[in-house]
Amino acid sequence: MGLTASVLAIDAGNSKTDVALVGADGRVLGTARGGGFSPPSVGVEAAVDALAETVRRATAEAGIAIGGGRFASYTSACLANADLPVEEQQLREALHARGWAVTTDVRNDTFAVLRAGVDEPRGVAVVCGAGINCVGMLPDGRTARFPAIGRISGDWGGGASLAEEALWYAARAEDGRGEPTELAWTLPAHFGLTTMYALIEALHLGQVPGRRKHELTPVLFETAAAGDAVARSIAHRQAEEVVALATVALTRLDLLDEEAPVLLGGSVLAARHPLLHDRIAELLATRAPKAVPQVVTAPPVLGAALLGLDGTGAPGEAHARLRAHYGGA
Repeated sequence: MGLTASVLAIDAGNSKTDVALVGADGRVLGTARGGGFSPPSVGVEAAVDALAETVRRATAEAGIAIGGGRFASYTSACLANADLPVEEQQLREALHARGWAVTTDVRNDTFAVLRAGVDEPRGVAVVCGAGINCVGMLPDGRTARFPAIGRISGDWGGGASLAEEALWYAARAEDGRGEPTELAWTLPAHFGLTTMYALIEALHLGQVPGRRKHELTPVLFETAAAGDAVARSIAHRQAEEVVALATVALTRLDLLDEEAPVLLGGSVLAARHPLLHDRIAELLATRAPKAVPQVVTAPPVLGAALLGLDGTGAPGEAHARLRAHYGGA
């Protein structure tokens, strides 16, 4: 069969996957949403199998029969857990073997956030969701990135780390090992409990599932906003980490001394907690005064699709039409 789409765009995160088929003129032909993408948990082939089902639904909406040969010129896949170049290569080979497109490009999903927020592939993005990551890119193809695989690669922050840190300080405040903090009351109260001991027991015994710890991140910021010194110090440390990543990425790309966007994405930064954002702006003004911080509101699949149009050499009109489809974000 002949090629029907120009770009197969995939944004696959830990919790959800978005797929879009885009024509050479930037028109969106079909879309679909699926579950999370986690090769470390289920293996590469099983993860790609699940991804293939979402691709199948997107092609069905576009009126394309998957399995009849390559139907796109370019697959642009921005994937969670593609943290190292060797992982990107492994996933690129697995996706290309499905026979969807002539060319297959795989990047970490943070690149989708960055490209969604800029008119050209130039700038830095820091994503702070469950974890934290940062990438930067230039029109000439140069990039800046970090391994972003946890504490062993020097990372701190994101919802999981913030919740753990809040629990640590709250537990020590209650039993006397640490300084007083309102977190010792606000964290257990979120689950209808009255003491940190009760919350520790509930988490340990599974009465409160561990996956619910992420609910404590907003509680941390609410407690910080109310003036609690310990909670404020945790929020400020998160700001320090965001700015450290952004500043290093800007320096690596020789963007520190010229105006450049710093895109902020992920659930923690998208929530726009004033204490966190004010501190980020304050620190950037000192360390990277020409940086222009802004929160990305566009869906990351738009960024994956724009990267695909970049890769096919599509004209500016196609980029504009695609962006308009997603509300001009």
